[in-house]
Amino acid sequence: MIGTIRKHSAWLWWFIVAAMAVSLLWWQAATPSRGGRSGAENFGTVYGEQITPEMYAAADHDIKLLYLFREGQWPERIASVTKMEIESQIYGRILMRAKAEQLGIYISDDDVATAADRMLSSPELAQELGFKGKTIPFQDLLKGILAPEGLGAEDFQRFVRDDLSVHQLIQVLGLSGALITPQEADALYRRERQPISAEAVFFNYSNYLSQIAAPPAAVSQFYTNHLADYRLPDRVQVSYVEFNVTNFMAAAEEKIGKTNLDYQVENAFRQIGIEGVPGATNAEQAKLAIRDNLIRRNAAAEATSRAKDFANNLFAMTPVKASNLATLAKKEGLTVKTTAPFGEQFGPEEFLAPAAFTRAAFEMSPDAPMAGPIPGPEALYVIALDKKLPSEIPAFAEIHNRVLTDFRRDEARALALTAGTNFVYKLQVALAGGNSFSAACAANGVKTEKLSPFSLSTQQIPEISDSDLLNELKRTAFTTPSGRASGLIETADGGFVLYVQSRLPVDEAQMNAAMPQFLASIRQQREQEAFNIWLNMEAAHQFPDLTRKLQGAQ
Repeated sequence: MIGTIRKHSAWLWWFIVAAMAVSLLWWQAATPSRGGRSGAENFGTVYGEQITPEMYAAADHDIKLLYLFREGQWPERIASVTKMEIESQIYGRILMRAKAEQLGIYISDDDVATAADRMLSSPELAQELGFKGKTIPFQDLLKGILAPEGLGAEDFQRFVRDDLSVHQLIQVLGLSGALITPQEADALYRRERQPISAEAVFFNYSNYLSQIAAPPAAVSQFYTNHLADYRLPDRVQVSYVEFNVTNFMAAAEEKIGKTNLDYQVENAFRQIGIEGVPGATNAEQAKLAIRDNLIRRNAAAEATSRAKDFANNLFAMTPVKASNLATLAKKEGLTVKTTAPFGEQFGPEEFLAPAAFTRAAFEMSPDAPMAGPIPGPEALYVIALDKKLPSEIPAFAEIHNRVLTDFRRDEARALALTAGTNFVYKLQVALAGGNSFSAACAANGVKTEKLSPFSLSTQQIPEISDSDLLNELKRTAFTTPSGRASGLIETADGGFVLYVQSRLPVDEAQMNAAMPQFLASIRQQREQEAFNIWLNMEAAHQFPDLTRKLQGAQ
């Protein structure tokens, strides 16, 4: 456990202890098999040592947390992340941990505590993970995000420790890449930070929608030509019984007893104080939060017990069939709900289901039509297969309005691009004749947009809210000479023409002040690049079969 976390994060230690009881209860309620490999499978070797199932599972959990804290999502919920990529990253993690041990890299408990404090105190990460405050209460992180995935405080601690050892490994093995001269840093800074003054003309499809007619025959033909765009993925529909923790709160409070509960609250408060409870401004608020946490722990235990009993009775019924769920639920006075069909990428639309819910739903079959209990942020679920729906293309009549909208947008975008192409030709003639960009725009009746100065490193400007559009503007500005206009650059919504007025001077004082941090950033980037070269070469040597699989998948 992270027993060394203290000072302003003293609350974290107490909540780890408290929440771990909940997470363990919920984890034990999960099905014995959560997918993936079996313990009997050969995971290979690294540096001559057999890779055990425990080593593989630890690396797997590390990669899950890596995605969570860096991308804000679990990897299986990111459509662009393939199973092959995850597999390679797991083995990369195993390799790096083994190399760190070989080199004697040691991470102290104090270093782990400091890193954990820093991570949980990040307003950006708190916002990305959906927390309302500027910090991440570990209780909520564990109960609401980690526990539903079968992860606990030990996984969090190991992830922080492993991440620190990886950073040290990068510094050791990527040292050659950190060598950069002040002259090179100066040139890189100027390239990335030099402001550009520019104007743009945007040709957006929305300005042409009013000109679009939509003859039924044309809309029908559009549907026929774009059938692949309307194909629905494989879907599944399930019935489920929910054991919500909130439904057991009152009984849990009564079971604990007022005297015993008051004693536990006072005892916990003496250990952690007001500062140990996030958001509490006085002792009364702190004690109320502690009280609620204690009750929730006991309610979670009761919900888990009830869910496990229900699941045990369900799986004991013969013959095995999905309808047993409704039969048993009726007998025990429980409500059965049914989801709408949902795909593997997004899960049920009725509630935010844990990833394990969606995985279990798609793993079920007529021979194994039930699963659970599956832990979620506030409930456990026992589910049964209702139906599986293969990939299909909806009939035109079913999605007529969607097709009509797409048709009109597509036609309007085509008009916008035509207008943009015509304007570029007229603009080139006007500029060649000595006319200014503004005069040429006025003569052709197009509106210009004066953009705030920006550089390659600019993250946002007031006039542009779309980050993809801003990136395209930056790329175009970088390749367009001063005093010249670009061609028509196509975008998702139409296109634009950019006129680069001038390249403004770099603020020398600002550059001098920022150079130490900039230089450190460049060195870190070069270290990472050098380390990646080492990692790819080492992985190819240690895991040749996996390397060949990856190369074959490309």
